Amino acid sequence: MKLVVLGATGGIGVEIVRQAIERGHSVTAFVRTPERLSTFAGHIRLVQGNLMDAAELGRALEGHDGVLSGFGPRLPLSKTDADLLERFAATLTNAMLRTAVRRAVIVSTAFLFKDSIIPPTYLFGRLFFPSVVADASAMEQIVMASELDWTLVRPPQLTDKPQTERYRVREEHLPVFGFKIARADVANFMIQCVENHVSSRKIVGLCN
Repeated sequence: MKLVVLGATGGIGVEIVRQAIERGHSVTAFVRTPERLSTFAGHIRLVQGNLMDAAELGRALEGHDGVLSGFGPRLPLSKTDADLLERFAATLTNAMLRTAVRRAVIVSTAFLFKDSIIPPTYLFGRLFFPSVVADASAMEQIVMASELDWTLVRPPQLTDKPQTERYRVREEHLPVFGFKIARADVANFMIQCVENHVSSRKIVGLCN
């Protein structure tokens, strides 16, 4: 498959790129600083551009089968990044609707699971990361209201542990005792979502 990876220089993004290459996919990384992906030189197509420019992003998306986004703000949030995810969602949906590309698998956050008690993700998020909760919620609303074939992935605390491919998945809910998951396993699930076309227009919780 021909895949576009957004947020490709972040922890999940790098894993998506690595694993997609290993699985034989053609990968395009749309990034602001291509130098950060120099280790993949010769194995992927690098397109430099502004992720908040729908015209630039749309040109990069042409001819691809799907989008995998590990894009997210760096913590702590600056005032200028308070609505970063919301602006990203507006740009992405606009860009995709200009093309024939409709499949998008996008990382969000488990903080939005209001029914999660063990762990109490929504309460924790509202108490300690209210700006992230508000911005991620706005992003999801834009994506869900679009005509895209989306999947929203809501992982809990991310770790840098090795890929296991042993993780629990639950649509519309976070699995009970879903405290952590490796970035590598989030990437693995996202790639499988595109390959097998599962969880279409669904919110998914997953954990190790």
